[in-house]
Amino acid sequence: MLTELRREAYEANIALPRLGLINLTFGNASAVDRRQGIFAIKPSGVPYEDLTPDSMVLVDMEGKTVEGKLRPSSDAPTHRCLFLSFEAIGSVVHTHSSHATAFAQAGRAIPNLGTTHADYFNGEVPVTRRMTEAEIAGAYEWETGRVIVETLSGRSVEELPGVLVYRHAPFSWGASAAKAVENSVAIECVAHMALMTLSLAPDISPIEPELLRRHFFRKHGAGAYYGQGGGSC
Repeated sequence: MLTELRREAYEANIALPRLGLINLTFGNASAVDRRQGIFAIKPSGVPYEDLTPDSMVLVDMEGKTVEGKLRPSSDAPTHRCLFLSFEAIGSVVHTHSSHATAFAQAGRAIPNLGTTHADYFNGEVPVTRRMTEAEIAGAYEWETGRVIVETLSGRSVEELPGVLVYRHAPFSWGASAAKAVENSVAIECVAHMALMTLSLAPDISPIEPELLRRHFFRKHGAGAYYGQGGGSC
């Protein structure tokens, strides 16, 4: 099982530069085995071309390295916080993809302006509040996870599979590593489209609620009918 967990995390990580979501070593992906209470994550600062399944670091839910010769990603506490907070999350992906990060740096949510966005997010892609000086000076990466959890309070992680961290960058998640990577691609895609749309129509309003609901729920939930399996693409 741990061999498969490492492979799943490795495949997610090496997909990120291939999909244009990563520059240098900015970003990471993880996958969790909830039965064993362990997640696999990219080692800190290692170039993507040097990664192998065996280089993935195994970390338990107390933050201790279980297996691995390298230090885990510095963002491992953020991933751990999300895994502990949301049972439905099986994988977390963090990138610094350019367009989504531009919204994060501006402290702006990505508005839901059309059906492409509505296919993945039942609303805007939210942005967290500004972190306090104490949060930044303390257990910074863990506190990053806590402000994400705070932002998602009362919301569904299935309906909002990603968030922007203020002044930082996007985090996404999914039931599997492949789905978390897909949601990361979607965040960057809708951020790029939103920037272009706002340049053409600065005063445009968000998508109509009825059109948002129709597009989101035809791909998600019990009544989904898009595709061959009745779920999301």
